[in-house]
Amino acid sequence: MAAPTALIADDEPLLRERLCTLLQRCWPELEVVAQARNGREAVELFDQHAPQVVFLDVHMPGLNGIEAARSLARRAQLVFVTAFEQYAVQAFEQGAIDYLVKPVDEARLADTVQRLRQQLARPVPGAPAALEEVLDGLSAELKRRAGAPAAFLQWIKASVGQSVRLIPVEQIAYLRADEKYTLVVWEGGEALIRKTIRELADELDPSRFVQTHRSVIVNLHEVLQVTRGANETAEVQLKGRRELLPVSRSYLHLFRQM
Repeated sequence: MAAPTALIADDEPLLRERLCTLLQRCWPELEVVAQARNGREAVELFDQHAPQVVFLDVHMPGLNGIEAARSLARRAQLVFVTAFEQYAVQAFEQGAIDYLVKPVDEARLADTVQRLRQQLARPVPGAPAALEEVLDGLSAELKRRAGAPAAFLQWIKASVGQSVRLIPVEQIAYLRADEKYTLVVWEGGEALIRKTIRELADELDPSRFVQTHRSVIVNLHEVLQVTRGANETAEVQLKGRRELLPVSRSYLHLFRQM
């Protein structure tokens, strides 16, 4: 029988290593196949490794653990690692997921491991409605504790010919990764900038810009339609543009309410 696999997502390296060490003691046959520093990386690494268990820190920069959980909930056993015990307990009582409160206690982790062993012995269930409610509650709590709204990018500086142009982010239609560069497409043209799509994803207002694929970010205000494709994927068409932009399975949940 193949060894069970897991992914750990936490923006604090020491806490990731601490959890790895504790898991080696409590669950020696478990293989930690990847460690992520934020929610976006967790989703990307999940797509690469397809682990059976994901330990998700709730509060991470960029795509937080709750948003990552919405895309992973149907495909893995989720364990939140969080300081928000109130909502984590609620999740646990509903039997949807498990939780660990920081700092992780080894005896508590052993209980979690036992529960995960039992769950992995059965087919992985789909995300129940109760889980969605818990994720909503965790998300609201996360926003409440975040305090003042973050300052997001207002302009992107790009070299166009011999000039440097300041592009207002509200004019950007989409951004697409191009190796170490990113192609910025706005209503007035296109330009390559020396910044990765991952860096930009953390700096743009998530209420306006969403990542639809590991290489694509779109401006929600420019979306004309989303067309579903095969294998839980889709394509986005923007207003006044002919190109179709991919939506991978990990990000399809963003458009289920549209």
